[in-house]
Amino acid sequence: MNDKTSENSVSKPGGERLESRIRALLPSLNPSSVRIAKILLDDQAGASRRTMSELAEMAGTSESSVVRTTRALGFHGYAELRLALAAEAARGTTGPQVTGDITPADSLTDVIAKLAGEEMRAISDTAAQLDVDVMGHIIDLMIGARRINIHGSGASGLVAMDLHHKLERIGYPSHVYCDVHGGLTSAALLGTEDVAVGISFSGETNDVIGAMLQAAASGAATVAITNHPRSRLAKLADHVLLPAGAETAFRPGALGSRISQLLTVDCLFVGIAQRTYDRTMRALSLTHEALQSQRTPPRKPPRP
Repeated sequence: MNDKTSENSVSKPGGERLESRIRALLPSLNPSSVRIAKILLDDQAGASRRTMSELAEMAGTSESSVVRTTRALGFHGYAELRLALAAEAARGTTGPQVTGDITPADSLTDVIAKLAGEEMRAISDTAAQLDVDVMGHIIDLMIGARRINIHGSGASGLVAMDLHHKLERIGYPSHVYCDVHGGLTSAALLGTEDVAVGISFSGETNDVIGAMLQAAASGAATVAITNHPRSRLAKLADHVLLPAGAETAFRPGALGSRISQLLTVDCLFVGIAQRTYDRTMRALSLTHEALQSQRTPPRKPPRP
């Protein structure tokens, strides 16, 4: 197992939508930067035409706050941010697009359209922003691991269980923990040949962070799957993958955020299966055959 690096490798923002990047960073911004970010989200085209002083005045803050927000979003200067906003606004006008949160007045048709639009966007944004090099290194670590611990809670616990079942199906030593006691005790027994994966949308779930801190103290390589790059989970992990997708007032544990996590773990699983093709196919064949005995053959319809 490779030694842990001094700085964690993080999936870097690149081809994802600017809107997704802003929403992911909102929880880590200070109040003045949040006001600026919300103006950018509400009207990208209008914001792209404003000067720095105009944006600062509209947000009730200073130009220096605009500069700090610009850098927090990954841009070298305000001019670069304005160009990205203009490009985002132009992309948004190329076809019909449902945006905005669900309101009490929305019809069921609107609800379905908004949910579908949000989830499709979460998938496309996640595919665009996942760092292939970071993912490839994580796949190598998991293939060579003596033991793989996966930690998650709530909706992220469902994703953790999904990854565990996939890995177990192809014969990898995977274990899933959705409670703090089990997670901590197992993490205490890990070593340098092991990998611990923590899944949390916010990156601030204490149960997951506690287990991951223990895993790191035990010498295991640590992997974070979180939508918030400045979260505690992201900062403590050796390697970080950043799905896209937002949770909102009407949709805590939203499908948009969960489906982005599911896409991320699917990519990890398929990457592992692809690199260990013969082993994977043999395991899938054996497990499929074992399950066949539990399937009831279809009954023939009675003769008339």
